[in-house]
Amino acid sequence: MAVSKLFGARVKRKEDPRLITGRGNFTADLTPQGTVYAHFVRSPYAHARIKSIDVSGALKVDGVIAVLTGRDLADAIAPVPTAWQIPASNLKVPRYTAVAVDRVRYVGDPYAVVVARSPYVAADAAGLVSAEFEPLPAVTDPERAVQPGSPLLYDEVPNNTAFVWQAAGGDVEGAFSGADLVVKQRMVNSRLQPTAIETRAALAVYDRFNDKATVYLTTQNPHVHRLLLSAMTGIPEHKLRVVSHDVGGGFGSKIHCYGPEAVVLHLAKRLELPVKWVETREENFKSTIHGRDHVQYVEAAATKDGRVLGLRVKSFANLGAYISTAAPGIPTILFGPMLSGPYAIKGISVEVIGALTNTAPVDAYRGAGRPEATYILERVMDLVARELNVDPAEVRSRNFIPRDRFPYQTPIALVYDSGDYERAHRRALELLGYSKWRDEQKRARERGVLIGIGISSYVEVCGMGPSAAVRSLGFGLGLWESTIVRVHPTGKVSVYIGGHPHGQGEETTFAQIVADRLGVPLEDVDVIHGDTDQVPFGMGTYGSRTTPVAGGAVALACNKVLEKARKIAAHMLEVREEDLVFEAGRFHVREAPEKSKTIQEVAFAAYGAGANELPSGTEPGLEATVYYDPPNFTFPFGTHVCVVEVDPESGQVKVLRYVAVDDCGHQINPMIVEGQIQGGIAQGLAQALYEEAFYDSSGNLLTSSLNDYLVPTAVEMPDVVSDSTVTPSPHNPLGVKGIGEAGTIASTPAVVNAVLDALAHLGVRHIDMPLTPEKVFRAIKSAAR
Repeated sequence: MAVSKLFGARVKRKEDPRLITGRGNFTADLTPQGTVYAHFVRSPYAHARIKSIDVSGALKVDGVIAVLTGRDLADAIAPVPTAWQIPASNLKVPRYTAVAVDRVRYVGDPYAVVVARSPYVAADAAGLVSAEFEPLPAVTDPERAVQPGSPLLYDEVPNNTAFVWQAAGGDVEGAFSGADLVVKQRMVNSRLQPTAIETRAALAVYDRFNDKATVYLTTQNPHVHRLLLSAMTGIPEHKLRVVSHDVGGGFGSKIHCYGPEAVVLHLAKRLELPVKWVETREENFKSTIHGRDHVQYVEAAATKDGRVLGLRVKSFANLGAYISTAAPGIPTILFGPMLSGPYAIKGISVEVIGALTNTAPVDAYRGAGRPEATYILERVMDLVARELNVDPAEVRSRNFIPRDRFPYQTPIALVYDSGDYERAHRRALELLGYSKWRDEQKRARERGVLIGIGISSYVEVCGMGPSAAVRSLGFGLGLWESTIVRVHPTGKVSVYIGGHPHGQGEETTFAQIVADRLGVPLEDVDVIHGDTDQVPFGMGTYGSRTTPVAGGAVALACNKVLEKARKIAAHMLEVREEDLVFEAGRFHVREAPEKSKTIQEVAFAAYGAGANELPSGTEPGLEATVYYDPPNFTFPFGTHVCVVEVDPESGQVKVLRYVAVDDCGHQINPMIVEGQIQGGIAQGLAQALYEEAFYDSSGNLLTSSLNDYLVPTAVEMPDVVSDSTVTPSPHNPLGVKGIGEAGTIASTPAVVNAVLDALAHLGVRHIDMPLTPEKVFRAIKSAAR
């Protein structure tokens, strides 16, 4: 493969051959000799006191090694930590035990664990654990949970209110007092189940001779997991290794530390046996974190020409029964400041009430706070357009932040680095043929055919993030990244990163960065990640941060390697450093190009370390370590446009056309960018039309299998017309911005707006997600009365 211009090339993913030929190495694939299996006994009640637990029946089963209850483990394992302690919110974090001790608080809450010689024996024996419960009233709705008199989950958390977070900026009162109209709407951002193709799994192995433990884990951040597991189990960090090979999707759900992971580690040390646990799909749906679940009250102040002046938002955020690792920051810090979106809004105020309910914990899910903010804004833009009878595309154009106002200070905290929102918007409308579709919509209505066009313009904050900023906002650690770029004597390159790609493609894109900068063949670069004993400490992969932050570190490390290589080459060629030109993997003398040394020759000299190879005082070897702490977040943006047809007789929605124009700055590999966008669109469309985690009034999860939880397939996915504009980040070493969550953020409101646009002339104003055929049909019939 050519070694020039690899940055920006459509290179096939290096990791794909092993994955598509069944040679991936997942946690569930690992079974050391002597492995035993854990199975967690889970609550059938949403809320109940544990009166007694009888494990005698399970212990009699042949092959059962141990049965432990929450009380047995309470002193051995510390509570699950909450790593994002948001300030100025009166945050209350109740005790979150790895296994329930006195009370269970959601259906699926574990209260005992069985260990046996086979997973099947463990599962059978778990059915013989007998518990006596005292059922208690349950509450699942976040708005109802915080009302006086609702069932309390914790005596120490009055009204189930874990926090009240408020933020405001700009002239909010002036915006509303000077408005020509105020649009109000209650919106529900529905609860979602992440549904990674691989469920969670853990395998712990204890080496009693060296007093060290290794945990093989499905995680998005191995070093952070090691830190949290160390805190929970008491095993020192230097005695604990976390290894995460291939991970079958995460979408945020594998960021967090879960109780069962710590239990498996504790059991491995306690029993001195390898202990393995692989979650079933039912367990995954019931006890892996869920996402979203906001009830939002929105008021928008606007002028008669469609300019949105101000926004007031009150949101009830469902946290579930326990406060998970990053849970307090998702509906607050990642939500409130993004209520500006791409628009020049003068004043914004937001209040978020964090509600504890008898449901599974809620935490980061792809987009994490930004989809909830974007949904509000894009629905507001359509509602304002409808009130004023102005085209929704025109309303957005009138409100965009002009490109000459960057860097742009938003009303709440953030400073956008760069943007050209109108250009992406125009390009999306052009690719769609917007005017033609509006004409077709009119003609179709005359025939009784319901066609709708939905627009979603977004900006998101990613590239998490400047350590000083996130620490001031209560995050448990800074969000820098680290890397080691090591050039071996033969010129082959190993890149060790603290990030942990699990589908994002950085094994390929980071190899492209290195190959392009060092001028070596792509196949000569290996990217190593996921093993805390091999790679430098890093914060992991989430929040669309790996390419901007870890990629920035890789680029800077390559620069340091080249600085040293230039000194060595100059010494070898007996010229000054400034007389050398480096291109296509070769240092040559500016005025005598025939005098040259390749990067491979320089690398060998660096390890040879002879007098004619290394300058005096230069250390042998050729590698660099970099810790990169970005000066700001990055802010990708774009516009998505969706066309749908709604069947008035059934309420069925069909997506006819979908256009996505996104701007993530410079693109390392456009093919991977498009793949990330299309995957994100699939998840956003799913929330708009199909997916919803649903609890009944007693707290039973009614969507606990794939028969009930509707994940879209290729049949439901439209063909996506994908295009981009390029507005580089001025502060990032590569000019990149991150793209992993953009499709999810933009697509949901685009699809919802399209459906509601199809029904607007019938008098339908709003339908809460998901817009199922039943909901749409009922809305049509209600409007006709």
